[in-house]
Amino acid sequence: METKKTHGGVHARRVVAYIVLAIMSFLCLIWFYILFINATRSNGELSRGFTLLPSSHLAENFVNMLHSTQPVARGMVNSLIVAGCAALLCTYFSTMTAYAIHAYHFKGRQAMYTTILAVMMIPTQVTALGFVQLLTRMNLMDNYLGLILPSIAAPATFFYMKQYMDSVLSPSLIEAARMDGAGEFRIFNTIVLPLMKPAIAVQAIFTFVANWNNYFTPALVLKKEEMKTLPILIAELRSADFLKFDMGVVYMTIAFSIFPVIIVYLLLSKYIVGGLQLGGVKE
Repeated sequence: METKKTHGGVHARRVVAYIVLAIMSFLCLIWFYILFINATRSNGELSRGFTLLPSSHLAENFVNMLHSTQPVARGMVNSLIVAGCAALLCTYFSTMTAYAIHAYHFKGRQAMYTTILAVMMIPTQVTALGFVQLLTRMNLMDNYLGLILPSIAAPATFFYMKQYMDSVLSPSLIEAARMDGAGEFRIFNTIVLPLMKPAIAVQAIFTFVANWNNYFTPALVLKKEEMKTLPILIAELRSADFLKFDMGVVYMTIAFSIFPVIIVYLLLSKYIVGGLQLGGVKE
C-alpha cells in the first residue's frame, strides 16, 4: 500500500513538472510565433491588430527589406563578422586566462582573480566616454577591431571558465603532461580546450548572442552606413519618417536577424549535453 502511494506521488509530481515545462515552453515560443506571423503581414494589416493566422506578404516584405533604404544584407554580414570574431576570441582567451589562474601559483594570484571579478561590477555606460576617447587615439573608430578587441576582456566568461575548470581539470593531468615533455601551449590547446568544450560552447553562444544584439557600443563606434550592424539598422528603420515607415519590413528584418542566432545554437548545443561526460583524471 505504501509503495502504491509513493508511486502515485512520484507520478503526480512528474505530471505537474510536465505541465509547468509546457507552460514555460509556450511562453518562450509564443513571441517567436507572433514575430514570424507579423513578418508575413503588410503594414496596413498590422495597423488593424494581431491575428494568429499568417498572411501572404512574406515575399513582399522580404524584397522590400532587401531594397530598403538601409543595407540590411550588409548589416547582417557586419554583425556576423563582429559577433563571430568576438565569440571566438573571447572564449579562447578567457579560457587561457582561467587556465593561468588555475594551473599556476604565483604572488598576487588571488588579488588578480579578485580584480578581474570586480570589473564585472562596472557598467559599460560608465566607461563609455573614456572608451570612445581611447579608440579615437588608437584610430579604431569606424573599425571592427574597436568592437572585437575589447570583447576579449570578458570577466563573466572568465569566471564561468574558471569555475568549470576547477571541476574538470585535475592538477595531476597537467603534471603528467609536463612530465611527458609537453609545452604549456600544447597542454592548453590539446588537453585543456577539449576538456572545456561544454563550457566553451555555452559561453560561445552567450557571447555571440550578446554581440549580435549589442546596440550601445556599435552605435558609439560605427558611423559609416556600410559598416553598421543589424541592431543599428533596425533602430533606424523604426525611426524612419511616417511616409517611409513599414512595420512589416521591420518585423521581417527582426525575424531575418534571429536566424543566425538559432543556427549557432543548433550547431553548438550538442556539446553542452554530449560534452558533459568529459573530465580529467580523478585525484
